[in-house]
Amino acid sequence: MDLWDELAGARTLDLAQPMRTGMPQSPNHPPFRMLLERRHGDMVRADGGSAANEIIVTGGHVGTHVDALAHVSQDGLLHGGRPAESGHRGFADLGIDAFPPYVGRAVLLDVARVHGVEVLPAGYEVTVADLERAADGLEIRPGDVALVGTGWSRRWDDPAAFVGTAGGVPGPGAAAARWLAGLGVRAAGGETIAFEHIAPGRGHATLPGHRILLVEAGINIIETMRLTELLDTGVREFLLVLNPLNVVGATGAPVRPLAVLPRG
Repeated sequence: MDLWDELAGARTLDLAQPMRTGMPQSPNHPPFRMLLERRHGDMVRADGGSAANEIIVTGGHVGTHVDALAHVSQDGLLHGGRPAESGHRGFADLGIDAFPPYVGRAVLLDVARVHGVEVLPAGYEVTVADLERAADGLEIRPGDVALVGTGWSRRWDDPAAFVGTAGGVPGPGAAAARWLAGLGVRAAGGETIAFEHIAPGRGHATLPGHRILLVEAGINIIETMRLTELLDTGVREFLLVLNPLNVVGATGAPVRPLAVLPRG
């Protein structure tokens, strides 16, 4: 059986949340807006034809997106000790345009399943022990992409709960972020707006996971993923296609990740 036969029998899952005006997002970033600039009938050609088109305004960290290494600095420095300096036109180095498209192996660490629930409690800190239990029997190789399942994408249609301003959101604490960094993964991600443990009422006051992964380890972060269908399959490893918009100098960009599941 050749490669094309294998792909013909594969199942593809879209891991991106739908982008729409008013969707849940971090208050720290410019919101997504889309409207039809021209509607059918606003201009009609001589032959009766008409076209509609839209204008889209968005921040780079809205909806499902990839964080560039330039997104976070610590004590004035980016990854590799580079000074965190840029003009308003973006970064000459470590922007999202420096992220090569990824087509390769991904592993899903389903922490919610470890605890026997569909969704982890709001404000729950994912620990190293949680990740080790979720990874039991699963080899994680350097260069893989590691996704942490919390079930939080099931809260997408409840914006207040999803953002977690009052109740917090589940995610990896600093120790868990260091565990992931120690694996040498290419990228790490999950379902929440910030790939972090956000305690109730704390908001984004501190983001140690971002510092550890982006600044210290040089590992990109994927946020606001829709993992619901993937979690329901029970699949733990799959082919991931990850290709954020190539926006020169940007600190992040929207992405539509695709999971290609093996036949059967």
